[in-house]
Amino acid sequence: MKMTFRWYGNDDPISLKYIKQIPNCSGLMIMVNDFKAGEVWDKDIFQKYVDQAHAAGLEVEVIESINVHEDIKMGLPTRDKYIQNYKQSLRNVAAAGVKVVVYNFMPVFDWLKTDLGHVLADGSNTLSYDEKDIQGLTPQELVNKTLQGAGNLTLPGWEPERLAELNKVLEIYKNIDEDKLRANYKYFLEEIIPTCEEVGIRMAVHPDDPAWPVFGIPRISHTPEQLRQILALVDSPANSLCLCTGSIGSEPNNNVAEIIAEFAKKDRIACAHVRNIKFEGDRKFYESSHFTGDGSLDMYAIMKALYDNGFDGYIRPDHGRMIWGEEGRAGYGLYDRALGLAYLNGLWEALEHQDK
Repeated sequence: MKMTFRWYGNDDPISLKYIKQIPNCSGLMIMVNDFKAGEVWDKDIFQKYVDQAHAAGLEVEVIESINVHEDIKMGLPTRDKYIQNYKQSLRNVAAAGVKVVVYNFMPVFDWLKTDLGHVLADGSNTLSYDEKDIQGLTPQELVNKTLQGAGNLTLPGWEPERLAELNKVLEIYKNIDEDKLRANYKYFLEEIIPTCEEVGIRMAVHPDDPAWPVFGIPRISHTPEQLRQILALVDSPANSLCLCTGSIGSEPNNNVAEIIAEFAKKDRIACAHVRNIKFEGDRKFYESSHFTGDGSLDMYAIMKALYDNGFDGYIRPDHGRMIWGEEGRAGYGLYDRALGLAYLNGLWEALEHQDK
């Protein structure tokens, strides 16, 4: 297991030297904003980021993410061009040492929260979701609200150029159900997985966040059965999961530890995003600290499921509150994520010592 930390490249206010100071943080899961969805990740530009990380003593073996162009998800004739670009991006990042690519196949909206600065009783603030807050909103109003809440920093998966044609895209999705979306997904995977096998990359799909459809648009990666279906689309170790506990766990009927155990045992979890959430009602929750007692998920059971079933991939603390007066990208401050990483390290070390 390798413990890592997400970094946004030169767009990140958190410096690499601070990340390096976090105990047992071996490297980064890099997210860069230089390339739009559908563009080829330029080999030389990306290599500069890798060189920066290496100079700071950090590995770069995971990236998040080479975004899947919406035309691929919708199955438009233009998808073949974008798939060819995707293949070249995979070759380029593999040449720089990348072994895992985290991505998602969520239509239109990437992750979704209704408040990017929900204030908690202790004065910290965090990401939260309340289904009632999107009732009565149009999709465009939701997009506007989310981007305004981000301030001057970008949000992953909420690129303005991708959302500029929102109404056009929503009209197309009226004719796409779960089966059609899954067929488009299969087409994509059948094209790229041979390239992944060739260059030694594992694709790690991120679950739907939250774990249900939004605005009636289909979502196909938020239940155990749906995850099984994804892995069966192309049965290859290169077609794997990024198991995000907060995303899967947003649906109370999902037993996160059991899901982890099932797929870790099959060696189909390439990496994990580990965070805790606190339920406040039906489809209403906020992202708590990582500590089990602050949330609704059993973090010890989650880490034990990974450990007991032979997980040997990459973990990062996922999201964090804004604490100690810090300001920055919503969910991605330094302090609380560093505390989360230390907490996850402690759980893992305890599990290792149980076997001695």
